[in-house]
Amino acid sequence: MSTATEKTTKWAIDPTHSEVSFKVKHLVISTVTGNFNSFEGGAESSSDDFQGAEISFAAHIASIDTNQSDRDNHLKSADFFDAEKYPKMTFSGILEGNSLIGELTIKDITKTVELTADFGGVVQDPYGQTKAGFELEGKISRKEFGLTWNAVTEAGSIVVSDQVRILANIQIVKQ
Repeated sequence: MSTATEKTTKWAIDPTHSEVSFKVKHLVISTVTGNFNSFEGGAESSSDDFQGAEISFAAHIASIDTNQSDRDNHLKSADFFDAEKYPKMTFSGILEGNSLIGELTIKDITKTVELTADFGGVVQDPYGQTKAGFELEGKISRKEFGLTWNAVTEAGSIVVSDQVRILANIQIVKQ
């Protein structure tokens, strides 16, 4: 918690230098990668190392892209994310050490999650903007967030794994 004497710096995600993706096993034999192409968020920090920084993020479900439109439409449907009813997935948390711990909301379900955070440092770009970078990674159970659709093949294989890996490379700009 910051005190009145500490200066808080606001940062915003630079979407042109950031990416948010997920990976999930398909048929237990291969991995499908998807991205959220539209998202926003930022950080409020009172230190250069971002310890204790408050992080916020929202991804637009309609921007989901797995490089296959039928699958994307299925993921946006009520079987999975229900993008019409729940247009955003949100996260808010605190950076503590190498962990980003916070509340992830998918649909109307909120759970505490922990992501590994690799802080890349702070630099000034050629245009005079101060930027910082992070690589984030973690795993969630999709079923815990109400994404319970599944099918079983004739041979008994599960079509979509419960475990989903979250990967994000985020660049933020000092405001």
